[in-house]
Amino acid sequence: MRLISIDEYNPKLMQLARPIFDKHRRILLGAGRTIHPAYLERLVALDIRYLFIEDATSYGITMDEMVDVPTWMEAIEVLKNVFEAVTEKKELPIRDLQKQVVLLVQEVAKRKALFLIPTSSLAEELREYAHSINVSLLALQLAKKLGVSQKSLNDLALGCLLHDIGKVFGQESEHHARSGFEFLRKIREVSLLSAHVAYQHHEAIDGSGEPRGLVEKEIHEFAQICAIANVYDNALSKDGLAPHQALEYIMTKSGTLFPPALISLFVQQVPSYIPGTKVRLNNGRDVIVTKIVGNIQRPFVRYLDTEEEISLGDHHTLLITEVLDS
Repeated sequence: MRLISIDEYNPKLMQLARPIFDKHRRILLGAGRTIHPAYLERLVALDIRYLFIEDATSYGITMDEMVDVPTWMEAIEVLKNVFEAVTEKKELPIRDLQKQVVLLVQEVAKRKALFLIPTSSLAEELREYAHSINVSLLALQLAKKLGVSQKSLNDLALGCLLHDIGKVFGQESEHHARSGFEFLRKIREVSLLSAHVAYQHHEAIDGSGEPRGLVEKEIHEFAQICAIANVYDNALSKDGLAPHQALEYIMTKSGTLFPPALISLFVQQVPSYIPGTKVRLNNGRDVIVTKIVGNIQRPFVRYLDTEEEISLGDHHTLLITEVLDS
């Protein structure tokens, strides 16, 4: 299995490896199918940009470290209900949200590495919720390596899930962080720590952030973690950057937007090249990434011409020079 741009899809060589969902979480197309040209046009009209496919090149690649799709979709549905409840001034379904927090913490705990599902693999109406789920997953992965306690992990996850809740009130830029905080701090079941994650997720350690221009230690570490995850997932899903490009972009913000120590740890936890990615090595040969074991930035790869599989961790002179299209 591998992830491709929808423009790369070839019905003669590929079939779907994961279902495609509409805005109501209904399956538009199931796994194991080829996509008829008419359906492909519909998916393009829905602005779905990525597909999970199976083909001869990607045989044996399982992507086991990718977040569980049913868990991801259920969390999206719950968060969608939360945003709608706030919009309609109804009672917040806090218990459903707390249940999802526990499930997301468990999802991250059982994986050594974490591969995100791009929000652009979904219908556009679901993406803002999927983004918040991805931010929570990334933040939990980073916090796990920091040895954060279970209760604090829950607070972090809840804050990340609700970091953009202020947008419900029609506010953008610095205003949505402030209005989100003002809303969350009045909810008894939401800790003040979670509320501050939403309040400070657009602050920067050099004082250039919003809404208060806080600097360095004035910004809570959990808000900094949320901010890194937020920028990274936006780079992937909104800006369309490949994982290695998004990671490089994050690294350029070390010491200005984000603390260098957190950026260093983030780079150690997020792979530049996920399984299924075709790349070229500095020896001129083309390979496909098959799995990540041990060093997250030095994956196992399989030569496309001979099918020999090697670990880049064992071949220190081999470097990835280019990402290839299908």
